[in-house]
Amino acid sequence: MKPVKKNKAEEPELEPLCCCEYIDRNGEKNHVAACLCDCQDLDEGCDRWITCKSVGPETCERIMDTISDRLRIPWLRGARKVNISILPPLFLLPVFLRVASWHFLLGVVVLTSLPVLALWYYYLTHRRKEQTLFFLSLGLFSLGYMYYVFLQEVVPKGRVGPTRLALLTCGLFLILLALYRAKGNPGYLRHPASNDRSPSGSQTECLIRKGPDKTKGFPGADLSGGLNNRMPKDEVKGSCRTAAGSPAKVKEDWCARCQLVRPARAWHCRICGVCVRRMDHHCVCCVGESNHQAFILALLIFLLTSMYGITLTLDTICRDRSVFTALFYCPGVYANYSSALCFTCVWYSVIITAGMAYIFLIQLINISYNVTEREVQQALRQKTGRRLLCGLVVDTGQYSRGFLRNWHQFSTLGTHPFHHPAEDIV
Repeated sequence: MKPVKKNKAEEPELEPLCCCEYIDRNGEKNHVAACLCDCQDLDEGCDRWITCKSVGPETCERIMDTISDRLRIPWLRGARKVNISILPPLFLLPVFLRVASWHFLLGVVVLTSLPVLALWYYYLTHRRKEQTLFFLSLGLFSLGYMYYVFLQEVVPKGRVGPTRLALLTCGLFLILLALYRAKGNPGYLRHPASNDRSPSGSQTECLIRKGPDKTKGFPGADLSGGLNNRMPKDEVKGSCRTAAGSPAKVKEDWCARCQLVRPARAWHCRICGVCVRRMDHHCVCCVGESNHQAFILALLIFLLTSMYGITLTLDTICRDRSVFTALFYCPGVYANYSSALCFTCVWYSVIITAGMAYIFLIQLINISYNVTEREVQQALRQKTGRRLLCGLVVDTGQYSRGFLRNWHQFSTLGTHPFHHPAEDIV
């Protein structure tokens, strides 16, 4: 018993963190108040910037890592880290919209530059394969700020009754609920070791036989985890991708990154770093088999609520004019700052709504042809798809079973996540 007591006495007890303390990326205890202390990279970068010398990309990356690690808020049992990508919309969006309300020309410049900046940031993060909360923060804060302006500037004018306001508020809450469901599990594929079901005998034998080539993946699967090259039919028949007892046409693919055998139409999301069942695309969240319906529902509710809010606002600030006419001709709207801000927010909402309507239209077309956005991009790269309606429709002809059957299959997504009819996945 004595040695046991001695070992317990020698073990250092970890002191609980207070609300302002945290463990930094170097594993050391730090304090929120010391966020500006001991930052050699930042001091060096400022010195080079003052002396008009260039700052290397590695130095900038280290500075951003330090800032993101020290940007925290006090919390119970230690300060919580704040994702720096959620902050720009909270400050820049109100500033830009209020500046755009000063004059018509300023409004044109600001409202034109905002989508360009958003697309540039999307391209930058997508190319670097980085996860970001910027677009989720922009979307949620845009909803909240538009609703705040509506309550502060439009409702007091007396043209919006309690029933209309309640209907608009209900639509806003339905959007948030649908987004919450869309942010759920899209259908992540688990590693075989973590599944309750063990692989069949033929699959196990195949993996053992292919053991030396495990790092290279199965033939026909590239190292990037994508499905850029499918196996020919004669190789599929002789390979062990098809499990014993399953239909001969069922295709499966090996992901070299996740080290698992994935079914057809499953893709590896390079942003999430995991394979997703029937993956469509990745935007504010990964859209796959389990949350595709919630994503479509969120888009639909957003479009209806946004158009209703735009109609109510234009009917208030531009009376006795139709919605389309008021968008392009509303005399005297810049006479006072309140109506100018409302008009600017209307145009900002129109731009966002038009973008979401385009995405919604593409999604409806893809569902009607039973293709995913990833399959469309692959078909365009390999020139195996058939373009229709000036390229708006890309028909791969691989999974489509007719308009009604395609929509019926989409309406039942996620109900049987592990079993699909052979004709659906071939």
